[in-house]
Amino acid sequence: MVETRGTAGRGYFGIGAEGVSKSANVGALLRTAHAFGASFCFTIGTGWDARAGRHADTADTPLHVPMWRFDALDDMALPRGCALVGIELLDTATDLPSFRHPLSAAYVLGPERSGLSPALLARCQHVVRIPTRFALNLAVAGALVLYDRLLQHGRFAERPVGAGGPSAPMESAARSGHGVPRFRKTIPDWLTRQDAVQEDKP
Repeated sequence: MVETRGTAGRGYFGIGAEGVSKSANVGALLRTAHAFGASFCFTIGTGWDARAGRHADTADTPLHVPMWRFDALDDMALPRGCALVGIELLDTATDLPSFRHPLSAAYVLGPERSGLSPALLARCQHVVRIPTRFALNLAVAGALVLYDRLLQHGRFAERPVGAGGPSAPMESAARSGHGVPRFRKTIPDWLTRQDAVQEDKP
């Protein structure tokens, strides 16, 4: 079984692309999103060919993750309370290392040459830039953003002061965020009855 520790972080996210016609780029972005545990993916006004995209999306992401295809920006609809975060190389955007990711977010990227449309940027609650000298490939940019989100909302042991990893791996309870149940006053009757029933079983 593949180890997925840390990928089940807090909140949820989706990721998509606007105006990207290269099916291989979109397919690679979908595969990346699937690997990081995206709740949904979407495209806006793209000429993406799903069959061609499968050459890069070897995980067949649309079979496992909801995929929304919006013909135009006016058709785009996101879950209530989901913040739209544009990824664009703008001087006015927030640098990714300084950005606090919303718990519920939809990230959107545009073509390398033209970027996101002004109309879409106007709809974004946040605009984030990856501090690089020039625009990155769509899937690479998406991977960096999702990895940064995972560092914030995932569940991992703290980094040590010196080089290397932590001296001991995280316990499963700490990793999941759940531990032994604690009750403020008394143990509920339903739990006591359940324990008694289990003890009576042969």
